[in-house]
Amino acid sequence: MKANIGSIDRIIRALLGLVLVLAPFVSGLALFAEPAWMWGSVVVGVVLIATASISFCPLYAPFGLSTRKPDGR
Repeated sequence: MKANIGSIDRIIRALLGLVLVLAPFVSGLALFAEPAWMWGSVVVGVVLIATASISFCPLYAPFGLSTRKPDGR
């Protein structure tokens, strides 16, 4: 598992993940009154936080995508 997520991508994923995890519980939006939306938001948020923390996105891998800067060797 080779890291394929760069620093800016990690920050964006972590922040967006945090917002998606917290939104159903603190926003008071009617959208999150439906359990499917609430749990969907939490699951997507956890996945984003997890991929940010391990610097690997399984969806990038099959396409050979990477936002990580190449090593300067």
